[in-house]
This record gives sequence, C-alpha cells and structure tokens, in this order.
Amino acid sequence: MSKSVAITIGDEFSRVKFLNGRTPETTDEEARDAFALLSEYRDGGIYVSHYSGFSEWEQHPNGDEFVHVLGGETTLILLMDGQEQRNHLAAGQMLVIPQGIWHRFESPDGVKVMTITPQPTSHSVDRPVGA
Repeated sequence: MSKSVAITIGDEFSRVKFLNGRTPETTDEEARDAFALLSEYRDGGIYVSHYSGFSEWEQHPNGDEFVHVLGGETTLILLMDGQEQRNHLAAGQMLVIPQGIWHRFESPDGVKVMTITPQPTSHSVDRPVGA
C-alpha cells in the first residue's frame, strides 16, 4: 500500500504557469504548463489550472466531473438537450458536470480552478452536433 501525503493546493499553484489567452485551438503542448496533476483519483485525476480565455468543448463518458473555482471567475457552459446552460462561477463555488455532458469554460479575466476529472476526455473545437 502506498503512503498518503497531504497536498497544499496553494503550493501546487506554484508549479503552474499562467496561460494568457487560451483558445479552443490552443494545443496540449501550449497549455501543458498551465495545468498540474495533484493526484491520481479513481479513473482519472485531480488537477489545478490557471488561465484566461476560452476552452474547447469537452466531455467525460465514464463519469461526472467536479469543478471548483479557487480564484477569479468563469462561465461554465453545459450543452444539455441542444441548449447552452450558462453557469457563472466565482471563487469558492463549485459545480458537478454530469457524465457525458459536453461543456466548456469562458474565463476572459482569468481563473484558478481545481477539477476532479474522469478519463478519458473527448474534445471538440466546434460545438458538438446532436448533443
């Protein structure tokens, strides 16, 4: 059995570099330093990230995703029954995204976020059709 170690989230943000102006076309390589894996968890991981801008659409077919805003703010858009459900989240707020729901982040002024993200993750630059 492996040893459990306490994680200090604030310290973990020292490992990430602020990504200014994220777009749906931002590559994994360009965004790599703005994200850090804190721990593996179940079938995915616990991550922190720090960026401004707009993400691509994503969804997780194998489980719900937990999103907690630690600093700044974001609008988390869920695509449900063909309609965009806009959820404004500020520091201290959280949202659970149901399994299989396409979603994206709009964070023009910057956000620090922690997620518990199941894998795999599907991505789409364009709004998914039929979702």
